Amino acid sequence: QVQLVESGGGLVQAGGSLRLSCAASGLTFSNYAMGWFRQAPGKARECVAAINWSGAIKAYADSVKGRYTISRDNVKNAVYLQMNNLKPEDTAVYYCNAGVTIATMKQGNFWGRGTQVTVSS
Repeated sequence: QVQLVESGGGLVQAGGSLRLSCAASGLTFSNYAMGWFRQAPGKARECVAAINWSGAIKAYADSVKGRYTISRDNVKNAVYLQMNNLKPEDTAVYYCNAGVTIATMKQGNFWGRGTQVTVSS
């Protein structure tokens, strides 16, 4: 079955950086656009970054543009999210998603369990 396993979350001070990783298995990874979503307490889950199958096309939420970078490695079956200049409002559980639609940043069918990111002020 499809498994997406996130790692790299943690506690960081405002202005700091984290790099999230998502290891995928059980699917032909290079066939899927991948996305990173986040959900803060009391808020809806939102897509913050998405990348097409080849890595040539990327999309970002306005709130993270210029601070976050999504990338992928189709040999390692992994997708990454480099997060710089983190802000307290970035605090959320971050989820990896397979099958995201780049144009609309709507979720695909497969989810990881998430990794907590906490940014202290």
